[in-house]
Amino acid sequence: MQSLHQSTGLFNPSTATEKPFLNGTGAGIASLATRPSPTKFSKVVKGTNPVNPGRVRQSGAAVKAILGGLAALNPLAAVKVKAVVTVKQTVGGFLADTVLVPNTVADLLGTSMILELIPAELDPKTGKPKPTVSSLASFAGINGTEIKYQASFGLSADFGTVGAVRIDNLHIREMFLKDIVLEGFATGSVNIECESWVPAKISGKPKRVFFTTKSYLPSDTPTGLKKLRTDELVVLRGSGQGERKKGDRIYDYDVYNDLGNARPVLGGKENPYPRRCRTGRPRSSKSNMNYYLTDPEDETRALYFYVPRDEEFSEIKTAQFGVKTLYSALHALVPTLETILIDPKLGFPHFTAVNNLFDQGLNLPPYSQTNLVSFLPTLIRNSAEASNDVLQFEVPPTMDRNSFFWFTDEEFARQTLAGVNPCTIQLIKEWPIMGTLDPAVYGPQESGITKELIEKEIRGYTTLEDAIQQKKLFMLDYHDVLLPFVGKTRELDNTTLYGSRTVFYLCPAGTLRPLAIELTRPPLDGKPQWKKVYVPNYSSATDVWLWRFAKAHVLSHDSAYHQLISHWLRTHCCTEPYIIAAKRQLSAMHPVHRLLLPHFRYTMEINALARQALINAGGVIESTFAPLKYCMQASSAIYGQSWRFDKEGLPHDLINRGLAVEDPSAPHGVKLTIEDYPYANDGLLIWDSIKTWVTDYVNQYYPDSQSVSSDAELQAWWSEVRNQGHEDKKDEPWWPTISTQQDLVEVCTTIIWVVSGHHAAVNFGQYAFGGYFPNQPTTARVKMPDEDPTEDEWKLFIEKPEQALLATLPSQIQATTVMTVLDVLSAHAPDEEYLGGPIEPAWRDDPNVKAAFEKFNGRQKEIEGEIDARNADSSRKNRSGAGVYPYELLKPFSESGVTGKGVPYSISI
Repeated sequence: MQSLHQSTGLFNPSTATEKPFLNGTGAGIASLATRPSPTKFSKVVKGTNPVNPGRVRQSGAAVKAILGGLAALNPLAAVKVKAVVTVKQTVGGFLADTVLVPNTVADLLGTSMILELIPAELDPKTGKPKPTVSSLASFAGINGTEIKYQASFGLSADFGTVGAVRIDNLHIREMFLKDIVLEGFATGSVNIECESWVPAKISGKPKRVFFTTKSYLPSDTPTGLKKLRTDELVVLRGSGQGERKKGDRIYDYDVYNDLGNARPVLGGKENPYPRRCRTGRPRSSKSNMNYYLTDPEDETRALYFYVPRDEEFSEIKTAQFGVKTLYSALHALVPTLETILIDPKLGFPHFTAVNNLFDQGLNLPPYSQTNLVSFLPTLIRNSAEASNDVLQFEVPPTMDRNSFFWFTDEEFARQTLAGVNPCTIQLIKEWPIMGTLDPAVYGPQESGITKELIEKEIRGYTTLEDAIQQKKLFMLDYHDVLLPFVGKTRELDNTTLYGSRTVFYLCPAGTLRPLAIELTRPPLDGKPQWKKVYVPNYSSATDVWLWRFAKAHVLSHDSAYHQLISHWLRTHCCTEPYIIAAKRQLSAMHPVHRLLLPHFRYTMEINALARQALINAGGVIESTFAPLKYCMQASSAIYGQSWRFDKEGLPHDLINRGLAVEDPSAPHGVKLTIEDYPYANDGLLIWDSIKTWVTDYVNQYYPDSQSVSSDAELQAWWSEVRNQGHEDKKDEPWWPTISTQQDLVEVCTTIIWVVSGHHAAVNFGQYAFGGYFPNQPTTARVKMPDEDPTEDEWKLFIEKPEQALLATLPSQIQATTVMTVLDVLSAHAPDEEYLGGPIEPAWRDDPNVKAAFEKFNGRQKEIEGEIDARNADSSRKNRSGAGVYPYELLKPFSESGVTGKGVPYSISI
């Protein structure tokens, strides 16, 4: 059978190129009579396609519609241009319902896609758009996971510069378009970076337009692209109406009203919170599928949580292996654990049973259907003795170096500076320590940690007044943030809660020593406030064990605060509005959009999965982290009380917590209060490198302050971040403005730090420090032994303190669930994109930006070496020493897997 293109004279099998079509009208354009006959064309494609029956049949009229009124062949072509199009094959799987299946024969028939080249400038004579030129693309081959297509064009001498390409996808399914390279110009190749889904024409969705890699401020936009620039943003904003469907590319805002089971809506005056991406799902009162909800104002929940199509990477990017792994863990493995460990209250009988999780593992039912081994290879192992699989955890590196690391006061203190939550410790600036809660509700505000107690613990080193003046006293303060939730949490089954304060002293060696722990219960059930201070007193076995119990409670508070605030709120949650606003207000050709784009990839998809199964009602967080059911309310309360954008940058965060002071003469512009503070030491290296890179980049596009303040898209983006994305904070006076280059540098550096350095510091060490759960218990199930004990409770504590401690720590189901999730969250994918790693095409194509980026890349490699040298320095006792796990969380690069190092560009897991 003669091929479609052979029949029309448009296809030459030996060259795999087509002749172009010129769209529009103008002088010198050939008449329609010179085109191939539509009748002959329709005759070939009419009826069922015998080569590919699944291919949509095209009539002659349909072909005319597909070509969109393609006009005459251009006899005046002065430049022959070849387009090379790269499409990525999709991975598919349970997260995908659209997979591009390449069909070489069908592609050879010429119904793959139409490329339409759009001139950058308007016609200078008429002020109207110049004619565009279109061509059918032909299949050119497969290279690994990439499919190549080619198209040929003849451009007239007055066509000018190509500014954009419009794509019409004639496949029956969407495709993921990587890039387009136009070759044949005297000035060199023209690159169009796409990295986007292109819907099939039959879907009814509009054609896609992609701009070249040259960046433009709005005022500099070529005349032929201004309308396209505006129109594309209008599409991305949508109408704010209707339910979003898979494949949509619309970005909009909504409150967190989809957590399920009548949880309070997060977002609004009562429960302030950042906004999430709007899905438009109906309220439960309007739904007949109300499986999860009891509140009619809640949004219905579904198996698929919408994210804009270009935020979904799990089908084409192995970097999103983490999404699939996490999905497997949450939807298959965790429910299986619940069937094995039937009693949710069952704790570990002894610490040997805890160690057996690493030595022997848990037997699981056979997985003939779900094949979890392929998604959780580091956790699930096939049993040689039986048909079932075994859930066996890797020994965390902290425990591998010192199996008793979690037991010591030295490690307890060290982890406040070099653990997985090193960003909450603060300097004590005033005495006495006072709370701010209403004493009529929560009891006396003054702490029970007294001057006499502190001076007794520091044993004559100095006085309390001198210690404060010399900045020697520090604190973990979870008192006021947790105390309002103590009463409600204690009404739940199998859990308890306190407000807590822990005071540390900075020793001459530069290490911290814990001095006292205060646990507080507000007035409850007719009883007055209960408050007790514990010290590391080794003169009595009872006091030693009470101190250990107090540490366990504080660690559960720290673990919960880490997950809810340091990790989820400050990185994942607060970043989503930056992304939504950028997509709605910054054109794809805007330089700031291109600066931030690699730092925004993957985040919305992982956040949607979190709403689905991590932070939802009854999800992993509510089931395993204090204060359980009230986790997200606590997150909201802390956001309302303390989150400030202007304190999210590392130097400002350190200054705000009293861990640094401004010092222009210091290497990073700040002087640390604790010199050996690994998180701050290494973080400032990353921060400075980001700021230098951003400064170079911003200065390339903004010559002066006026160019910043007059950038309409930039100002609209930042206004929307404040007024819609963080609407509940919009009236705060601390919001920075973007009026100068320095303002823009500070804002972008802060955002990039949060999604890269900060997130890496609080995420990729989770298994190292929490994999052995007694080191980071996520909740405490039993109150302190000396808080109004019954006779039996006190007897158990005195006779079997180890058993009583294990009863306080998480249950078996809680511990194994958390260990599973932390293992997944701590892992890097094989092709993880690290800070300073892969260069963006738009950066590569600008020589000045490329040079700045290469300097940035080189600096990351230098930082690697500096961190290695610090870890080898025996004088730095907070990161080196016998059995001490070195601090590597801010080393820029890493191998794949759970490594405890590596700083990705974005929040990728």
